[in-house]
Amino acid sequence: MSRRHRAETREGVPDPLYGSKLLSKFINKLMLSGKKSTARRIVYNALEKFSKRVKSENPLEAFEQALENAKPAVEVKSRRIGGATYQVPVEIPPPRQVSMAVRWIILHSRARPGKSMEEALALELSDCYNNQGTTIKKKDDTHRMAEANKAFAHYKW
Repeated sequence: MSRRHRAETREGVPDPLYGSKLLSKFINKLMLSGKKSTARRIVYNALEKFSKRVKSENPLEAFEQALENAKPAVEVKSRRIGGATYQVPVEIPPPRQVSMAVRWIILHSRARPGKSMEEALALELSDCYNNQGTTIKKKDDTHRMAEANKAFAHYKW
């Protein structure tokens, strides 16, 4: 029996408009200073703009597709062996894939200059939906780094 105390994952409450737990997680990640109603308004308006931009009837399906395109499959983790530190490629568990994709989309939306958050989020989501933009570049860089360090894959633990 393991002596480690693993963190228990709690199921979140689905958002009121679409009934999606994934969208609720996205809203919570976007929220600043506990202002959930503001975060909801930003996300819902951005989803409407995004669905018009990609010509989709269902904004939630388009959002899920954009998130799917932004999810990384592998990443590198530092592993110290005999005085040397190796970047070891490891597969990413699905919850962490979602977390990283959400974080990158929000980070790159906030980094867009001269746009409101609604507009920047809609643009970033449409870029992810079309497999382009800074979030997809970040994912590709992560995959490229893992591919370059494939020789150290046998150091996995």
